[in-house]
Amino acid sequence: MRLSCFVVPGDIDDRGVPSGGNTYDRRMAEHLPVGLRPVGGAWPDPDEGAKKQLDQVFAQVPDGAKVLLDGLVACGVPDVLASHADRLDLAVLVHLPLADETGLDPQRAADLDARERQTLHLAHQVIVTSAAAAGAVEKRHGLATVHIAPPGTDPAPQATGTDGVSQLICVAAVTPRKGQDILLNVLSEVDDVRVDFVGSQTRNPAYANGLSHPRARFTGPLDGSALEAAYDRADLLVLPSRAETYGMVVTEALARGIPVLASDVGGIPDALGRTPDGERPGVLVPPGDEAALAVALRSWRDDPELRKRLRVAAAARARTLEGWAAAAARLRGILAVG
Repeated sequence: MRLSCFVVPGDIDDRGVPSGGNTYDRRMAEHLPVGLRPVGGAWPDPDEGAKKQLDQVFAQVPDGAKVLLDGLVACGVPDVLASHADRLDLAVLVHLPLADETGLDPQRAADLDARERQTLHLAHQVIVTSAAAAGAVEKRHGLATVHIAPPGTDPAPQATGTDGVSQLICVAAVTPRKGQDILLNVLSEVDDVRVDFVGSQTRNPAYANGLSHPRARFTGPLDGSALEAAYDRADLLVLPSRAETYGMVVTEALARGIPVLASDVGGIPDALGRTPDGERPGVLVPPGDEAALAVALRSWRDDPELRKRLRVAAAARARTLEGWAAAAARLRGILAVG
């Protein structure tokens, strides 16, 4: 079967507001037999103009063709998909269930959940990025099968680090779901460590503007050589997310031999993985548990044998990470396209 188009949010190339979903879409598209088809709109709540544009994209696709849609575009507009679902082979890629964004009003979360459920039942295939996400989406929406297509990871040189202990990095958009406030609270209890928060501060300005600490630096989003330099000076990646379907920054850090301290939530354990010897290249703590995060961070700071063991495990895990070409081949296999 031919893949006719890959429909993605219109901000796909906005590097000033990077997202894991957009990065995934761009990198997968490099190895798919079709380019990206951005559709502008305030997804998942587009205006009528954006919905009309999406409808026109579908109308241009011949009957029986496969269409892959980013879930941020698809999951909020089942009314648009419904008029094309019978004649097109629709596949929806769910990066994050719409209602899982932290801090939503319960009524809005319920509305988003209902619209997403309608969309996913219209789709011929539903795809997520981790085994944990597949199980959660199947249960949540009553789906028989959800396919798994994890991201790839670029190979990278081993990070130099700073002193091997004190320089933390958290690479994530500054939003409540990513839990930067949790790490800042813990930073006040654990001396002799500091953190670079690398990520956009524009998605939730009220949240971002309320965060500060003398041992924390907010760099904004970085890419290219600036991002490489930030990773290179890092001794430990910390990702205190409240929800996460995968966590691509986990494998980005591991590719550089950087150990990980992260929430045991969603797909993060899948991303962290284990070495061929069964060792975890990091430490997982319950999401939102500041006390557990503080204990783990003190152990990292105070135990040189722990740090050595985690660094060795991170380097070993780096050698097992799958590249983007192989990841895209798996996605093509799921879609059954050439």
